[in-house]
Order: sequence, then C-alpha cells, then structure tokens
Amino acid sequence: MNSTEDAGQSQVEGRPLLSPEAISQRLEALAAQIAERHPGGPPSFVGIHTRGVTVARRVRSLLAERGIDVPMGTIDISFYRDDLDHRSSNPVVQASEIPFEVDGAEVIIFDDVLYTGRTIRAAIEGLMSYGRPAKVELAVLIDRGNRELPIQPDYVGERVEAARRDTVRVRFAEHDGEDSIDLITSP
Repeated sequence: MNSTEDAGQSQVEGRPLLSPEAISQRLEALAAQIAERHPGGPPSFVGIHTRGVTVARRVRSLLAERGIDVPMGTIDISFYRDDLDHRSSNPVVQASEIPFEVDGAEVIIFDDVLYTGRTIRAAIEGLMSYGRPAKVELAVLIDRGNRELPIQPDYVGERVEAARRDTVRVRFAEHDGEDSIDLITSP
C-alpha cells in the first residue's frame, strides 16, 4: 500500500516522515535533478493519477519559475493493472490526457511513491498505447524499496526504509487539505 487512496488508511495515525517544508525541499530537488540532466529543456511529463499528477504539476511549476516550460499529460493506469482480478472493488477511472505526440518523445513519468514497480509497469504500458516514446524516465517523490519488478527511478526526492507490510501515506493539500507524508507501521 502506498497512499491515502488505499482503503482503510485515511484515519490511521502514522509516524511523520516529511513535513510540508521537507516535501517542498524534495520537490525542489527533483526539479533541480531534472534541469541538471536536461540542460536543453526537460522531456514531457506524464503524471500517474492521482498524486503522481500532483508531483508532476508541482515540479513543472518549479521549473516554470526558472523559465522552463514543460508539456505535461496525465495517465490513468486502472485498466493496465495486473491485479484487476484480485481487487475487492472496482477501480475509480479518471481521464488520461496526453496533449503531445508520444512517438519519438522523451517522457518522464511521475508518481508519489515507488513500491513494487507494478504501478510503473502499468503506466509504461498505458503510455505505449499512445505511441512509442524515444525514452522513458521515472521520477518519484518517495522510493520505499521492496520491488517486485526490475524498475528503478531516475529521479528520487527521498528514499525511505519501510517494511513490506507498512504503508507510506502521502497527503497533498490539493486532495487532502494538507501536505504530509507518514509511515504507517503494520501491526
């Protein structure tokens, strides 16, 4: 489990990992890493619904403050997941919007928390349904380890040690009324 979208985690108290100020610093670090690696202008951004979109928008805004304009899209991975048969509820589907040509483009996919790698695999599959990008990179606010697939981020805001059954809960003001990241330890 990764974020507040996971059932039953919205009212559970956790150990604070990042304060609002620390979250802002990590987003600044992501923007700096991307700008440094792409001095001619970063690739297009694609945020994974829901909180990956927020991370992408915030990093895009920070780059805009530096005079760097970045095309951005959003992707919903609901129908690309490999666990649809195992979920107890139907997915909440949101619109994907890719307002740029994917064929031949360099793209950075954004998510809030990288855990098993399955969400990213689904996002890559979804992106490929729009065309064949020249290169795909990954930016995450939190890398919590415990991968099940060989997927690693190119840009990381913070690495966190979390046990497999623990949850990293990300809250953003845009969705939850506050910015915070907590570690909820499994009983």
